[in-house]
Amino acid sequence: MATEAQIAANQANAKLSCGPKTIEGRAASSKNHVIHGLSYRGGMFILLPWESAVEFDQLTIDLKNEYGPKNRTELILVERMAQHHWLRNRATLLQGNCFLDDGTIDDKRLALYLRYETTHERAFHKCLNELLRIRAEKRKAEIGFESQKRKQEEHDRKQEQHKMKKDIHQWAVTLAEAKVYHQQTLTERLEQLAEAKIIRGES
Repeated sequence: MATEAQIAANQANAKLSCGPKTIEGRAASSKNHVIHGLSYRGGMFILLPWESAVEFDQLTIDLKNEYGPKNRTELILVERMAQHHWLRNRATLLQGNCFLDDGTIDDKRLALYLRYETTHERAFHKCLNELLRIRAEKRKAEIGFESQKRKQEEHDRKQEQHKMKKDIHQWAVTLAEAKVYHQQTLTERLEQLAEAKIIRGES
């Protein structure tokens, strides 16, 4: 157990070091614990010195061309897929270092790399499934909108047909009434002429 003097000394030493203060110092410090690079450090994906940035960029471009992200969310998912695919391959490659020259196997590191390989394999498919789910829901919504639009158009068409039938019926009624009125007027006119002839004594 530490003595009171040791505890006091440790506390005093701790006050003297507050870690890196500059942006460059913090960035360098964040990489101090990157041993195998199979996990995100501070939420960042980092290429190791012996890896090719060109190959990673090409992988990302290929996935973007294949899945064609349509918005920011889809773009993030595709970029994550590229990162998880890269980290999975990194874990697979590092497994080869676990087989030592003397014929022994570093079981602890091998188990770690196998676990990370599985983790990033699952993460890759999780991002892919999320991308497909989002697109399926979007398509479902579009189909629902299109279906609703067709229903509305069909409803409007039926309403228009019904209105046309009502108009045609009204025109027919109006025409019939006009014919009756014309016939009545003609009859009354003939009767008036007949009466006028009788009054004048005409045959």
